[in-house]
Amino acid sequence: MTSRERVKRALTFNFPDRVPRDLWVLPIASNQYKEELDTIRKKFPPDIERAEYNPPLEKYTKGDMYKVGTYIDEWGCIFENIQEGVHGEVKKPLVENWSDLEKVKPPYELLGKGMEKVNESCRRSDKFMLGGACPRPFERMQFLRGTSNLFMDIVDQPPEFFELRKIVHEYYLKELEIWAETEVDALMFMDDWGSQKSLLIAPELWRKLFKPLYKDYCDLIHSAGKFAFMHSDGYIFDIYQDLIEIGVDAINSQLFCMNIEEIGKHFKGKITFWGEIDRQHVLPSTNPHKVKEAVRRVKEALYDPRGGIIAQCEFGPGARPENIECIFEEWEKCCT
Repeated sequence: MTSRERVKRALTFNFPDRVPRDLWVLPIASNQYKEELDTIRKKFPPDIERAEYNPPLEKYTKGDMYKVGTYIDEWGCIFENIQEGVHGEVKKPLVENWSDLEKVKPPYELLGKGMEKVNESCRRSDKFMLGGACPRPFERMQFLRGTSNLFMDIVDQPPEFFELRKIVHEYYLKELEIWAETEVDALMFMDDWGSQKSLLIAPELWRKLFKPLYKDYCDLIHSAGKFAFMHSDGYIFDIYQDLIEIGVDAINSQLFCMNIEEIGKHFKGKITFWGEIDRQHVLPSTNPHKVKEAVRRVKEALYDPRGGIIAQCEFGPGARPENIECIFEEWEKCCT
């Protein structure tokens, strides 16, 4: 069974030969543990790859988002970074006042550029291919407006809030339309919606203001015959059912911020759990038994031999390479 077939079978609950693997690697880890990372990838080859995509960002950005210092992205948002290998934060938003709304210029001229080898990379690989687009309307609006301002906007809901949302959403729909014409197997979108213990806004507000955007993304993705993947950090238990309703096929979430057993009780068999293993406490641990127990807990709560699981974890700040390897070893032991 090829990787592409394996992931598709997991997503459609059609008995993959094993649990598919996916490893996310941040620059901070690849810089520090290059040899260890190479060993892990050889021993446990991932089943999911990103399509080859080389947008000419240097023409539209300034600086390096993963370097210490200032980075200006393709929307003109200014990020300040104080740690090598991770992403910085916006300290001074473009739209501090609504009179600044005219400063928002979506980078439409960048869409479609650097995609010449996307289809070729899909054809020459038997991996499940994920597209290069990643709409993030809530986070993009934070980058443009500032987090504290945006939370006030969500409560007050002035007309300008909806205008900004429309600007961002229309851009992302166009981006997804372009990617939907390629040969990738899936497209993804993301927004971090949870704190450690709750949603960042009331579920009712989320359903009114943002759920329709994600439904548009899922509808567009499915109309092209592709799978819809979503990532969202933090506690998102309260919107799991909503994500299932709008058609999210695979969700990457911080399971250990929630009650994993309750997630399994309510949602097992209805959506594919695209990871993850706790990167706050488990991945930095010096106790290998803690790592194995974490995998077993997820397996007991969410595993179904028909599918619905992708063994994913993130190799980022604080994570130990031996724990990444241990995770994939344990998935192989407990699900074969």
